[in-house]
Amino acid sequence: MISYDTDIQNTPEKAHNSDLIKIGISQGDTNGVGYELILKTFSDPGMLELCTPIIFGHVKVANFHRKTLGLNTPLQVIARAEDAVAGKLNIVNCSDDEINVEFGKPCAESGMAAFTSLEKAAESYKNGAFDVLVTAPISKSDIQNDEFRFVGHTEYLQDRFGNETTEPLMILFNDIMRVALMTTHVPISEVAFSITEEKIQQKARLLYNALRQDFCISAPRIAILALNPHAGEEGLLGHEEIEIITPTIKTLSDAGIPCFGPYAADGFFGTAQYRHFDGILAMYHDQGLAPFKALSMNDGVNFTAGLPIIRTSPDHGTAFDIAGKGVASADSFRQAVYAAIDIYRNRKTYMECHANPLPKIFQDKRER
Repeated sequence: MISYDTDIQNTPEKAHNSDLIKIGISQGDTNGVGYELILKTFSDPGMLELCTPIIFGHVKVANFHRKTLGLNTPLQVIARAEDAVAGKLNIVNCSDDEINVEFGKPCAESGMAAFTSLEKAAESYKNGAFDVLVTAPISKSDIQNDEFRFVGHTEYLQDRFGNETTEPLMILFNDIMRVALMTTHVPISEVAFSITEEKIQQKARLLYNALRQDFCISAPRIAILALNPHAGEEGLLGHEEIEIITPTIKTLSDAGIPCFGPYAADGFFGTAQYRHFDGILAMYHDQGLAPFKALSMNDGVNFTAGLPIIRTSPDHGTAFDIAGKGVASADSFRQAVYAAIDIYRNRKTYMECHANPLPKIFQDKRER
């Protein structure tokens, strides 16, 4: 093991355990807390017994972060993700460009570094170099460039790995609840226009399938939140519940997907009704995420469901206000790593179990 006064390790080694799940990690905004989270998480040798991590980043930037923060976490430099060494925190150098690190100061340079990392990770995943992706936080405004015109990771991953007919689903979860979003990064003024029967059905089905294959819940129950205060008060405060949401819940239930609601969000979270459901479908970003983060800011995980790639991230942003101070909690990032491993195994098991189903030998009553 090297000391912090020497260079980063770059001697090729053969992995001693090729069966470990390989986790690709994008570095996030280089002026934020991304590297602090990564280095703190993998300072625990036990984490390297669970997976083989591969950072897509900039070696000089990583070295600056670890020395500035005083984190004794050695790195293994590799030329490509396929050369990852088990038992090491690997890093692929995405660029030799000089990047000026200014903690807590978002800028176009740090945004471009985040984009370069993400692009390299996406390319490597398509080449089969790793199994799951964990993303460190980005600044959504500073990462914008001619090739990145998205409002977040979810939309970027949809463009790179999705299709034109199916949108991905953002799910925030921990041991307390799983909250999915009907609309993600949409202005409040546009939310009501985005609520349609087709979209609710699509998102609810995505959530139902994710709960079954990614979380191993055989018969999940889903709560669907109302759009308007007090669930519309029978039309007094809005008609979306009567005209769109309630009929769609019935359609889904009739199709064998146990959905309930619509529930007024304040009462639903205030009385802890979420404890009775396996998944919650919120109508818009802050409706679901504000109570979620209030209840579980330090251990929540963001999961992008509905895509072939498994991607998780911590449930917080770049935390520019504390970047470089060494006080950022790595709990959420660590949970994101655990979750990526669990979801990978769950999905693999689910696919194996459903690859060759037994022939149907009885008639379902619903088919009569």
